[in-house]
Amino acid sequence: MDRDFLSELFAGFGPVTIRRMFSGFGISADGINFALVLRGAVYLRADENSIPRFESEGSQCFQYEMRGKLRMIGSYWQLPERLYDDPDEVTEWARVAHAAAIRASLAKAGKKRATKKAEVVKKTAAKKKAAKKAAVGKVASKKASKAAKKRKSSS
Repeated sequence: MDRDFLSELFAGFGPVTIRRMFSGFGISADGINFALVLRGAVYLRADENSIPRFESEGSQCFQYEMRGKLRMIGSYWQLPERLYDDPDEVTEWARVAHAAAIRASLAKAGKKRATKKAEVVKKTAAKKKAAKKAAVGKVASKKASKAAKKRKSSS
């Protein structure tokens, strides 16, 4: 598959960016990658909303072998063969894939924010604990100093 074929395949979807990626291409729109072209097949981004649609078509998720183990990437599923001749339906599937990619991007950003917030909360708690410990130490030190002064004055 070459760039011209892919541009034509996704023409109904709208403008897409096709970039070299791994041994194939990555296809994106609005800065969000929603399709991969590897080993002569198109794989679209999928999530829990769209995976049943791929399964009903008999599609499989992207998979490869590494160090003797089969790896499966469940977020990209192969475009059904019958769709290569139906540009209108490819457009619909591409829109569903783009929406799944947007949801994944938002979820990832939310996780980053939550992680960052948790780190801030943890640091703040550590600072408060250190400040409290320092304050307790100062109070104990003052009490010890007063007690020593009392002992000196009473002797």
